[in-house]
Amino acid sequence: MKKHSARVAPLSACNSPVLTLTKVRGEDRPRENIVGNADGQAMVGGAGVESGAGRQRLHCCVRVTAIQVRKAIWGVAMVMCVCSSWAGSTQLAKLTFKQYDAPFTLTWFTTTWNCLFFPLYYIGHLCKSPERQTPKQRFRECCRFFGDDGLTAKVFFTKVAPFGLLWIMTNYLYLQALRKINSTDVSALFCCNKAFVFLLSWIVLRDRFMGVRIVAAILAIAGIVMLTYADGFHSHSVIGITLVVASASASALYKVLFKLVLGSAKFGEAALFLTIVGGANFVFMSFVPVILYFTHVEYFTSIADLPWAYLCGVAGLLLAFNILVNFGIAITYPTLISLGIVLSVPVNAVVDLYTCDIHFNTVRLIAVFIICLGFLMLLLPEDWDQCLIELEYQTSGDLFELSLFEHD
Repeated sequence: MKKHSARVAPLSACNSPVLTLTKVRGEDRPRENIVGNADGQAMVGGAGVESGAGRQRLHCCVRVTAIQVRKAIWGVAMVMCVCSSWAGSTQLAKLTFKQYDAPFTLTWFTTTWNCLFFPLYYIGHLCKSPERQTPKQRFRECCRFFGDDGLTAKVFFTKVAPFGLLWIMTNYLYLQALRKINSTDVSALFCCNKAFVFLLSWIVLRDRFMGVRIVAAILAIAGIVMLTYADGFHSHSVIGITLVVASASASALYKVLFKLVLGSAKFGEAALFLTIVGGANFVFMSFVPVILYFTHVEYFTSIADLPWAYLCGVAGLLLAFNILVNFGIAITYPTLISLGIVLSVPVNAVVDLYTCDIHFNTVRLIAVFIICLGFLMLLLPEDWDQCLIELEYQTSGDLFELSLFEHD
């Protein structure tokens, strides 16, 4: 069996459920021998060959089914972990602002935790890879992702820094929106980023046109308008919705530009890229929280008074979320990972119902529902209609065979 390399784009924008454009690329696996050589099998006549082939096919079917069941089980666990990490980070960020109202400092703090990506990846490499490399060797190999010359100053400022700024912008706008409106509306509206990705990919990347995805994009836009109407177009509501839509747009731009400029990355390359983003944030953006502190925009009396438990909780949950979204494809289906993101909306709704003053009127419920519906429609594969036709044909064939069997 030849090895295949999974390639992913590290697109889960910090603090936000930006879906990864996951792809598995590699050489096709060699076909299994259904019937062996005459010298290697003790079969006599056509009946022996047919029985051997039948047993081999049965063995292959059982093996494929076992693999699918294992991926499905991992998928259920992944859905729960993605949902809980994303909903938990959103709710914890909301609680953090009650004690320390500093959205940019929180953005800077959580983004700095991205520095842990490559060390965690390297630990996994040591545990799993049969050919272990030193950290320096692995780093150099992953740097080839940026070109033959590796990570140069030119590459950093042209291919890494812009994505770091988009990352920070996405986070900051999302956290600012949390200060204005409830977590349910923010998490639901951010699901519109999938529709924005489709529209930008269709325009910029010339992706295939799909009618169902156009309908999903229209549903997303309709949901945004309805959510704005649900609160009566108050200033706080309009500002909050504008901020989260801007955050979703920034994350969509991040994904499409990454695909256009850098393409896709292996797991190690993705981990290195996110680590560089975190390190650059710490080196080049640390002056901003300092300025905000001395200007009393994001002020705290002493370091001991900061809600460190909440700050570290938000950063840890977001780190876990980004790891699951970017690297979860290694153990389960990407669609299940995306499902965990949309399920965080009802989880946030239940939490908001018991922790804050939120009124779930009919307009708000319909708006959240159609946004989530549009999100799910965008998860359909490109050949979903062909798969549906084949499933219908197979089902009708099975029913026909069953009717003949009963007739006999």
